[in-house]
Amino acid sequence: MSDLGSSAELQEEGFSGDAAEPDGAAEPDRAAEAAVEAVLTVATDPVPPGLLAELLELSVDRVEALCAELAASYEREGRGFKLARVAGGYRLQSHEAYAGHVERFVLDGSPTKLSAAALETLAVVAYKQPVSRTQVSAIRGVNADGVLRLLAARGYVAEVGRDSGPGQAVLFGTTEGFLERLGIDSLADLPPLAEFVPPATTVEMLEQALRPEPGT
Repeated sequence: MSDLGSSAELQEEGFSGDAAEPDGAAEPDRAAEAAVEAVLTVATDPVPPGLLAELLELSVDRVEALCAELAASYEREGRGFKLARVAGGYRLQSHEAYAGHVERFVLDGSPTKLSAAALETLAVVAYKQPVSRTQVSAIRGVNADGVLRLLAARGYVAEVGRDSGPGQAVLFGTTEGFLERLGIDSLADLPPLAEFVPPATTVEMLEQALRPEPGT
């Protein structure tokens, strides 16, 4: 059989001159994605990309790309969960669109929500950390010892050091549990305080309205 004949027969059978990519060429990526899903399914805390890279024996950049692909695919499919980057790692969590359903299932009427005082104290710690009990109390205008103990027991704040001044007061800061609860990757993702502060003109109007009249 001539070389020309052999070439014609190969073309008739669906073969071209260029080597075709085998069907399983993309298989390693699917296997890696499945491995990421398997690890995140059993993880109780966000898994750092470096640890995922070690487990999968891939580069950190490749792991980041795989997680981005998975996150995008979940969004396209309209899944009830998503792959989120929080507290310096990745985790699977329920989609915010179904937060109402999840909240009713998890809470079921249990008194687990933080009070307004606790939320105010937590906000002070988040934006002013490291901060002492005395500083928190001064900012809020009330004693914050009890609320700080509650937040520490819930795992939202923790002791992060001591003040170098007289008395060496204990300093508090937020924890990774706080970042997880808010679903953010770092404190840099907190909304700027300027969004919650009224304009100077509004503050001035309030001061004028509340200022006592002379002679009263």
